Amino acid sequence: MATVFLTHPPEMLRTYYGERALSGLRALAEVRFNVLERDLDTAETIAAARGCSIIVSHRHVPADAELFGGLPELIAFCRCAVDIRTVDVGAASKQGVLVTRASAGFVPATAEWVIGAMIALGRGTTAAAEAYHRGQVPAGTMGHQLRGSTIGVIGYGQIGRYLCELALALGMRVVICDPYAKAVSATIVQVPLPELLAESDYVVCAALATEETENLMNGAAFARMRPTAFFVNVSRGNLVDEAALERALDEGRIAGCAVDVGRAHDHQPTPELARHPKVIATPHIAGLTPQAIEHQALETVEQVREVLSGRIPKGAVNAEHASRLSRLRNPPS
Repeated sequence: MATVFLTHPPEMLRTYYGERALSGLRALAEVRFNVLERDLDTAETIAAARGCSIIVSHRHVPADAELFGGLPELIAFCRCAVDIRTVDVGAASKQGVLVTRASAGFVPATAEWVIGAMIALGRGTTAAAEAYHRGQVPAGTMGHQLRGSTIGVIGYGQIGRYLCELALALGMRVVICDPYAKAVSATIVQVPLPELLAESDYVVCAALATEETENLMNGAAFARMRPTAFFVNVSRGNLVDEAALERALDEGRIAGCAVDVGRAHDHQPTPELARHPKVIATPHIAGLTPQAIEHQALETVEQVREVLSGRIPKGAVNAEHASRLSRLRNPPS
């Protein structure tokens, strides 16, 4: 029976993989675990995965040329996440190792988080709850209603499209900016970024993190927003110049922001920004629901099933270079 190494530390195994997926994996192969209460470095991963045919990895684990060069029996590296920026796919391809990724099962959860964040920002619910927790009675303040407000969505990918449909159902005016995708509904207005920033009551970052989008939301971008507008980021911290965002908040050029991502470890908001009184921050949990996590975990189980059968699975990113897969198609006699 083939052996699979699961990189998740024990607590992350429970939260980010789950018993149903683990049972499915055990039915296919012998499963070897990370027994430490932390992520492994490359040398530790090589030592732990030696002799394994497949690594199923959570998003924290980098996979570089040293890893792929140090595991001559490795056939596939399955990332239990969408983001594979820390996987050296070129190095894997040179060694003939298949790399796979999971699809975005967190789309509804993340879009729902955005709706909740917009309500919290517009109605001041977080500040009111915190005051009551301190034993104080907060003053009543006039809030902002989503219906009739304009949401500007930067990035019209899976999350962006799902969020736009929710916003339309709530009676919001929806504008989007994405140079690589077109609106699928006549009720959605597609505009250049400067126009979106100027028109929106809520500006939501849902674009991919690339070199092109690095610091997309900078001082000039925040200056184009309305002083009554709110900024929400569920993409990556790379899209935001945090110093410029803090200045915009301090100077009252925007009314507030909500972030689930940032430039801290594991894409979490940085503590400096998160402690700002006009910021609502959560520790990268927008997509952390049982349904979302199980979606991706179960996909890795299916990928392992296909790989062990000698087939290219859904989610493969370098299928044409997966020469080691032939070992499973033509096992030695």
